Amino acid sequence: MRNYSAPLPGGKAARPYFAQRGLAAAGMPTDIGPVMFAVIRTGGKQYTVAKDDVIAVEKLDGEPGATIELGEVLMVGDGAEVSTGTPLLDGASVSATLVEQRRADKIIVFKKKRRQNYRRKNGHRQHQTVLQITEIRLTGQEAAAAPGRRSRRAAPDEAPTQEAQDGA
Repeated sequence: MRNYSAPLPGGKAARPYFAQRGLAAAGMPTDIGPVMFAVIRTGGKQYTVAKDDVIAVEKLDGEPGATIELGEVLMVGDGAEVSTGTPLLDGASVSATLVEQRRADKIIVFKKKRRQNYRRKNGHRQHQTVLQITEIRLTGQEAAAAPGRRSRRAAPDEAPTQEAQDGA
């Protein structure tokens, strides 16, 4: 497993030991206070993340260094406050920086039928994307607009279409 957290001057870890192990992402108090966390869904799986966490998810398109917005946020916790969605939290998003594209360790798929002389052995390596979480935003918090990035949702105050003008 790769370690992406750079140590601070003096050889100390950037985050406490249990925060590196993901316990801080579960909302446990740390020596720096409660850590804001979010539960996101991507690739059919759910992940509990906090700021500066590094996670490996199913393959997402993009080049290393690109910023990715994860909009499927199921829950956000900040200290004693917890916000949950039904099923998604409206307006909440998580920003992440794509660290690398890689392949997971090989798994062996072995099939056998006894007394039939049937044996098949295959290997498989799943494609993964490594993300570093940079920001967790709740409803109502505006993110700095990245140049060239557009939201997938259409703005409600768009100009009427040509069909609507012809019908009037």
